[in-house]
Amino acid sequence: MPEPLGMTVHTVATPDLSDPREIERNRTLRGRVRMLLVLLVCAAPVIASYFTYFVVRPEGRTNYGELILPTRSLPALPLRTLDGAEVAAGTLRGQWLLVVVAPAACDAACQDRLFMQRQLREMLGRERDRLDKVWFVTDNGPLTAPLRTAVEAGPAMTTLRVDREALAGWLAPAAGQVLEDHLYLVDPMGEWMMRLPPAAEPSRVKRDLDRVLRASASWDKAGR
Repeated sequence: MPEPLGMTVHTVATPDLSDPREIERNRTLRGRVRMLLVLLVCAAPVIASYFTYFVVRPEGRTNYGELILPTRSLPALPLRTLDGAEVAAGTLRGQWLLVVVAPAACDAACQDRLFMQRQLREMLGRERDRLDKVWFVTDNGPLTAPLRTAVEAGPAMTTLRVDREALAGWLAPAAGQVLEDHLYLVDPMGEWMMRLPPAAEPSRVKRDLDRVLRASASWDKAGR
């Protein structure tokens, strides 16, 4: 008697019919997620230091300047030196910046802010090399000879011309104020993070500066 015929069923491979565009989109998405994770890791010390000193406030402290939340990243501002040479905005990163905004004519209030800016930096003592003074000149007018000599005297100030409207896309005044009324604090990553009141009290500003410099000591050092 003949034996029953044995039959073996083989699985047939299914062809990959995935849309190449979908594969590319998935690959792009994975790349972006990885980049975001890297950026978060890099920014973690900054976020933690701000949170500790200005949100948790373990000693019941309050900041004098107004925190900018979320912070605003330094854009590609059209910067030029007083003599007209172009300057890349990215060169400002790497130091804390205390910023004055004013036209070249620089009235009495402007000169008071420049003087306060200089004094605040000197009041920081051994930490002063972590803070740069910046004056954004918002027009093409000439500086008077005495004023130019003053801003170029040591420690020199970074004095750059910039279109006022372009600058106003980054920095902004408080309600009822104009752009020129404030000192602005920018962190070493190029993030505008604090706006100081008009006619600010130097001693109270210094306390804010001491806090941010102390909070950032683990990840920020003097020099770019």
